[in-house]
Amino acid sequence: NIMTVLAARAGLFCIFALCVIIGVVPASAQSPEPPQDILLKQDEADFVHFGDLIDVNFANGFEYNWRGGITPEGFLDGLDGLGERVYALCRSEKEIADNISKIYGKILRNPKVEVRILDRSNRAVVRLSGAVKFNQRFQIKRSVHLRELLVIAGGVTDEASGEITVFRPGNLGCVRSTSSEKTENALLAPNGNGSQMLNITISALLSGSLAADPLILSGDIISVEKAVPIYVIGAVNNPRQVYSRSEITLTRAIASAGGSAKDAIDDITIFRRENGESRVIGVNLAKVKSGELIDEVLKPFDIIDVPRRGAGKRQYPPVLDPGLLNEPRSANPPLRVID
Repeated sequence: NIMTVLAARAGLFCIFALCVIIGVVPASAQSPEPPQDILLKQDEADFVHFGDLIDVNFANGFEYNWRGGITPEGFLDGLDGLGERVYALCRSEKEIADNISKIYGKILRNPKVEVRILDRSNRAVVRLSGAVKFNQRFQIKRSVHLRELLVIAGGVTDEASGEITVFRPGNLGCVRSTSSEKTENALLAPNGNGSQMLNITISALLSGSLAADPLILSGDIISVEKAVPIYVIGAVNNPRQVYSRSEITLTRAIASAGGSAKDAIDDITIFRRENGESRVIGVNLAKVKSGELIDEVLKPFDIIDVPRRGAGKRQYPPVLDPGLLNEPRSANPPLRVID
């Protein structure tokens, strides 16, 4: 009896397996398979870019072997495709090999084609500049996101306005957006690989938003925007540019510059450029602190001059030290390889 029961169960199992194979059992009863778009996902570095050196090798027809780059239109440059051009830009080695095999299958029996990217060093670099500690250029050889590059560049500085822009030139970088990625990260480039501008806030990036931490592609130009400065000069402990991402008052600006020096006097002058004209605004700091006067809300590019005791009052806007206005920038920032 036991043997009969075991045989019956084995028979039922075989029937169920056969039903699965021929598709009788509904999909919900079968083992789940990963979505096709996830299976097709590849690293951007695996796709052919402008500047790549590509090798095409025929296992059964060495006379057709080829090595070279791609044309400005994205086709293999010089490969004789029997009158057909082979498109390679933003395609994988396997996709190009399958395309070539199909074309040469007209004159060769079952051509076996291997395509390899031999050199990726001439791809367009990523540039990162603005309110970061170190301006950088990056050569991308693996998947990398915005947050990682900002960390490598030393992080954002106090000058940051809170906005980051990523300009993505058309066809310099490649990405295949899957349906799931489009939902989680709307900033991934579309399959068309056209030029686009991504606008990101630092607050969203710090909060962990996936949309604020996009995949960076070859050729991207990343700018961490600087806040508009206000200049505090004269009898303060640390004359400097003051950056603010929101409204800033006179007393706060002076405090940000280290506060008034010992020989400072309270009759402060604000030089303001407005509607093409220069205005001179006099403010008594002691009356502001006592509440007799409203604490002036400053505007972009205001110059606050805190006079020294015994010195004459300035009548005209000062000529500021260029070193105070702008920090020197390297015309060609250092290159770092991300691999």
